Amino acid sequence: MQRIELANSGVEVSRLCFGSLTMTPFQANLTVDEGAYLIEYAYDKGINFIDTAELYENYNYIKRALKGISREDFVIATKSYAYTEDMARESLDLALKELDTDYIDIFLLHEQESIHTVRGHFDAIEYFVRQKEKGKINSIGISTHRISGALAAIQVPEIEILHPIVNKKGIGIQDGNIDQMIETLDKVKKAGKGVYAMKPLGGGHLISESEASFNFVKNIDSVDSIAIGMQSTVEIDANIHLLKNGYIPENLKEKLGNKKRKLIVADYCIGCGECVQMCRQKGIEILDEMARPNENCILCGYCAKVCPEFCIKVI
Repeated sequence: MQRIELANSGVEVSRLCFGSLTMTPFQANLTVDEGAYLIEYAYDKGINFIDTAELYENYNYIKRALKGISREDFVIATKSYAYTEDMARESLDLALKELDTDYIDIFLLHEQESIHTVRGHFDAIEYFVRQKEKGKINSIGISTHRISGALAAIQVPEIEILHPIVNKKGIGIQDGNIDQMIETLDKVKKAGKGVYAMKPLGGGHLISESEASFNFVKNIDSVDSIAIGMQSTVEIDANIHLLKNGYIPENLKEKLGNKKRKLIVADYCIGCGECVQMCRQKGIEILDEMARPNENCILCGYCAKVCPEFCIKVI
């Protein structure tokens, strides 16, 4: 598979990035062995880039997979909500320990909204810069669901990598549309930053038009790599074929079916509102004393992480 250097980081990644959230207990609930096998399978097929986050609680999957993968040839991007030096230290130490690695290739601040948010997290960025000088981090970046967040990447020299929402209908972009996001990404690229996109299928909402949706993102010049969630070898094979050839073969389509993902809330929900507080998309609300997803939901499953009753899941 074609590889591309992200910015001037020296980090070469496959054009397809393994989005690992979908394998976690909050979604597919794969076992560690099952998840590790998929990561190794994808690597053998040419995917040397994986996206994770402290929130996902799946470092153990990647650690297991690394037993069969060359660490020097594998790129790990992770994310944290840290905004102080102490929080940043804890996040980095946790990642290094649980992944059993000496360094993280790309460390991002999770869900940054604007230059103001980035400035509010600058103690963490400064800590990451110092750790980069020590060789514990290769590149620093941010993820964002906002155009204003993408613009912040241009304004802050320390930010080298951007991980934004990009899909043809702009699903999940909180402060504009897809044309505005693409225009901004062109500026980000001209500023010398690396870009790997998230949610090309809009969190599952565009699965029924997956070929057109994926090709739309693939053909954006400013996007270096595309992170997409994969839960099976069939999905891996389909996405690789889609990247290389622009379509999914009929035999793989039959195996995939046309499953539409959804967020479910069990009837024992207590209506505590923790999920509402967690969701920056405003995609879930409390109605009749129960949590219920709405049209803003992008099926990320982050709300499931904070549910004290474990009653939320993306299926």
